[in-house]
Amino acid sequence: MALIHSLEKNGNFLFKYRGQIPIVLFAMAIPVVYFTKYQFIKNDDTLFWVLLIICSLISFIGQAIRAIAIGMSSKYTSGRNTKEQVADELNTKGIYSTVRHPLYLGNYFMWIGIVMYTFNFWFIILVSLLFWLYYERIMFAEERFLEKKFGAEYVDWSMTVPPFWPSGKNYVKTPIPFSMKTILRREYSGVTATIIGFLFVDLLRNFFEDYSLEWNSNYTIVLVVALSISLILRTLKHKTKLLFEEDRS
Repeated sequence: MALIHSLEKNGNFLFKYRGQIPIVLFAMAIPVVYFTKYQFIKNDDTLFWVLLIICSLISFIGQAIRAIAIGMSSKYTSGRNTKEQVADELNTKGIYSTVRHPLYLGNYFMWIGIVMYTFNFWFIILVSLLFWLYYERIMFAEERFLEKKFGAEYVDWSMTVPPFWPSGKNYVKTPIPFSMKTILRREYSGVTATIIGFLFVDLLRNFFEDYSLEWNSNYTIVLVVALSISLILRTLKHKTKLLFEEDRS
């Protein structure tokens, strides 16, 4: 029992600071990019663009998974919690009938796409392992909370739905309609952070190549567009009622 309580305590602690993961990844990327050899893409522009598209698509898949989970959930479910475990009802339909933790699955794909953009195989493996160790404890604490609150209802659902990798075997359609307003209200910061992550890796790679910071117009265009959209959506969220929904978090 002591081990269970310890894992639960650690999971709740890590849960509070999961938003700092991007900062840790950015810091880890600096020495990785420095020691990685990029000669293979310097001489092949086609290969570079193919790899960039693949990495971007993987991050996009992560964003899409998060969008489906958030856009089709009510305000009373655990997907709304930010600092502590909160849930007034159990999510068991839609994407939650295929995987118990779709938001964490989305996070993995979202960030592993950026990690892959370093083109360092061992960094990809390391981050995947660290991600699992970190989120395994968060998932443990979250499931302990849900089991205590919902009892047999949660246990019955969890026994038929995998924790991380989806399975459509027991898919149940959700009656909750998809809400684009919810996505615009809640996901703009994650999308912006993903774009900044790709730019950061690209800047590091160019800097370590000849130790000069070459800022081209493409960086400016992408960054200005991303930050402008993020600022507009943040303003609409906090200063107006345009994105407000009574039945959504």
